[in-house]
Amino acid sequence: MLQTLAAFAFPPTQLGRALRILLATLAILATVWILELAGYRPCELCLAERYAFYVGAPLAALTAYAAARGSALARLGFLALALVFLANAGYALYHAGVEYHFWQGPTACTGALSGPLKVEDLIKQAQAAQPVRCDEPAMVVLGLSLAGWDLIASAAIALYAAFALRLKR
Repeated sequence: MLQTLAAFAFPPTQLGRALRILLATLAILATVWILELAGYRPCELCLAERYAFYVGAPLAALTAYAAARGSALARLGFLALALVFLANAGYALYHAGVEYHFWQGPTACTGALSGPLKVEDLIKQAQAAQPVRCDEPAMVVLGLSLAGWDLIASAAIALYAAFALRLKR
């Protein structure tokens, strides 16, 4: 019954796929905003990973609109969605690698010091708000950091959008 309801609400068409991608992007954005309200501060890389969702949500809405009108632009929208989320999956892989110390992250958020520092510089840094470190996961869920989960979600959305290219309508 639930499968029939899902097929009715989101038919296996371009429109259904675009609406699912839209809901997924909005759900992920809502989740990270709720985590922020709960006190989890995102690092620079976390904030950069959100750009794909900020672009993906309106792009999915436009793709759904094009699919509802039967426009060939829907295929272009799915291609753009696949590329945006594929790129974000790569960025999330980089971030997860920084968190698991597979490679060095940006010095602005990994705590690395560059060059000799003056006492005045150290005082200024101490007075400034501490940046959130990119090489320490803020939260681990089922053994994966949020960057790891972003990698999975972005790759899944990219694949889902790519498979929508095969649909005629």
